[in-house]
Amino acid sequence: MAALARWCVQRRLLSVLLWLLAFAGVAAGAAVAGTTYSNDYQVPGTESGRATELLHEGFPQLGGDSDTVVWHTASGSVRAVDVEQTMTRILDRIEDLPGVASVAGPYDGPGTGRISDDGRTAYASVTFDDRAEDIAEGEARAVVDTAKSAETDGLRVELGGSAVALTESSGGHLAEIVGVIVAALVLFLAFGSLAASLLPIATALVGVGTAYAGIVLLGHVMTVADFAPMLGMLVGLGVGIDYALFIVTRHRRGLKRGLSVTEAATNAVATTGRAVVFAGATVCIALLGMLILRLSFLNGVAIAAGLTVILTVAASVTLLPALLSFIGMRALSRRERRRLAEHGPQPEVPTGFAARWSAFVERHPKVLGMVALAIMAVLALPTFSLHLGTSDQGNGPKTATTRQAYDLLADGFGPGVNGPLTLVTKVDGADDKLALDNLDGTLRATDGVASVTPVTFDSGGHTAYLGVVPESSPQSKDTSDLVDRLRGEVLPRAESGTSLDVQVGGMTAGYDDFADVIVSKLPVFVGVVIGLGCLLLLLAFRSVGIPLKAAAMNVAAVASAFGVVVAIFQWGWGSELLGLGSAGPIEPFLPVIMVSVLFGLSMDYQVFLVSRMYEEWLETGDNRRAVRVGLAETSRVINSAAVIMISVFLAFVLSGDRVIAMFGIALAAAVALDAFVLRTLLVPALMHLLGGANWWLPRWLDKRMPRISIEPPESRAAHERLAAATDAEVADVLAEEERQRDVRDIPG
Repeated sequence: MAALARWCVQRRLLSVLLWLLAFAGVAAGAAVAGTTYSNDYQVPGTESGRATELLHEGFPQLGGDSDTVVWHTASGSVRAVDVEQTMTRILDRIEDLPGVASVAGPYDGPGTGRISDDGRTAYASVTFDDRAEDIAEGEARAVVDTAKSAETDGLRVELGGSAVALTESSGGHLAEIVGVIVAALVLFLAFGSLAASLLPIATALVGVGTAYAGIVLLGHVMTVADFAPMLGMLVGLGVGIDYALFIVTRHRRGLKRGLSVTEAATNAVATTGRAVVFAGATVCIALLGMLILRLSFLNGVAIAAGLTVILTVAASVTLLPALLSFIGMRALSRRERRRLAEHGPQPEVPTGFAARWSAFVERHPKVLGMVALAIMAVLALPTFSLHLGTSDQGNGPKTATTRQAYDLLADGFGPGVNGPLTLVTKVDGADDKLALDNLDGTLRATDGVASVTPVTFDSGGHTAYLGVVPESSPQSKDTSDLVDRLRGEVLPRAESGTSLDVQVGGMTAGYDDFADVIVSKLPVFVGVVIGLGCLLLLLAFRSVGIPLKAAAMNVAAVASAFGVVVAIFQWGWGSELLGLGSAGPIEPFLPVIMVSVLFGLSMDYQVFLVSRMYEEWLETGDNRRAVRVGLAETSRVINSAAVIMISVFLAFVLSGDRVIAMFGIALAAAVALDAFVLRTLLVPALMHLLGGANWWLPRWLDKRMPRISIEPPESRAAHERLAAATDAEVADVLAEEERQRDVRDIPG
């Protein structure tokens, strides 16, 4: 690491140009290639997946995205001549637009069911040539504008569907801008130097920007969800700024000790940079753990987020030292530079609130530990009511046209019309066709079914499908129960004595199958991620207790963060006020992604906190002193880093995307609890209570384990000797003045 840092400092211009060239090249490639994201939740081998395959084989014309145009009259009926003429003309214009395959309205024979019983609401189905992810925003915008042109004082027109959602404003890049501004402000308050506060921002932006463009290109070779770039940016900005913050803090400490700019930058990367690489590795391991689930949808998310973390770590240990050498002594504030010039190098002594808090925790470990446990337990309680399911456009903001279309359909036709089930089967002979005709009546008599559409056969009569409209909404547990009832009771009886094999598909069925697959694999996934993380900590700190405590703390952080997510998004506590729409279930893929990201991020603070404690333990063999000094010397930078990360994550609530807002709030809650409750309260309290057992490792295991070091203790000792030799007289005077306030000398 030292050699790498020295090379980057000595060839600082080349280092910066290489990064800028890489960023420009990847960004240019992404701009030329364009985006090809895909939210494909289908899991091969599930019943909903087989239903989709059968439907596409027998009815390829149904492969395009289907959206709806809904209109509602304030008074009178949608059957009124003027309304019918207006909407028929508008629907004809929509059918002639580029990218539109067909339009099915309510005014011809087969479409009469598209008019509500009260006659005040009607809808038409607009089928595009392509799937939603392949539809140009301009094509969708043309449909929206054309439909909206029919609105008058007495006629309201709204649109719903995946393609229409492409036209709704998301918050642009407001989230990133707000997060970066807040982070810059916190950094300036921490450093007092504008130059030093801008470097972590610049480093993170270059790394994340390169990764963002790389994710666009990645979408051309594998399935990448449309939220993956935003998720990568969210995680990348948070960890990127934090990693750079830790390195800049160490660099500034070196300058204050009298090291030259080159020596300080090299030392910062050689010591703290190693901790950054280690922490980044744990985040990547946690993210790439999603690959063991073997779900193509999550594979793209895992690689995209992992790529972002790798590039932010690389920028922190290569681009950052080069930039530090450019600003020279301006990494210190004017006051710090003046003090250094007047008094010479000064030994750093942890004083102030950090030292007092560290001593306070040492005196009251039992009480503070119980308080921390109580906080985490209370926040984790909502997790027990976690309901995985499909949040749909009914959970969107009330101002969105997709939400208003959803509500109009639910009010006029019942909530189930927003997510009908599709029953698909192969047909072989007259007996099968007769059974399908009888199935219509059986389905209508089934509890939870609102209506059934007639059976439709393909041109050869070999495949058939029919639609079932539930009485409940797509995200309701009642709809999930209906799917189970159809699969387990109704359809097996109807298939008896025939060759029919009816597959149940549709939105709710697909999400339920996806959730079932994820839940079944979740224990193995969590076990692998935790196991690999513990193995890394075992190698780094040569202790059995440290990895076990880290695993327990990480699980606590994840559970409490999920409790916050459930309260806000599932229970709806404040979701409307935050502009996040109404209450609804939690996306099925969220637990896996959140476990990966939260586990990785929580390991960061564990590494930075415990590595300093471990360093002191190796030097003194005194556990109380090691915990006290480690907490006092790292709590301030950890808290500053946490404030930055929380600000960045919360800013993504402004993105306008429900899924990204879930990630942002969950990550912000987890980091806040991790930094302010776990790492600065519960962890040191437990370590004081356990004493020397914190560092216990069986001799036989110690002999067989390879030796790695996050931050060599000899580096610190060498730097302190250098500072003392630079100005021994000043160091002696200061040491005498601070002797009573030095946290290292506070008696246990």
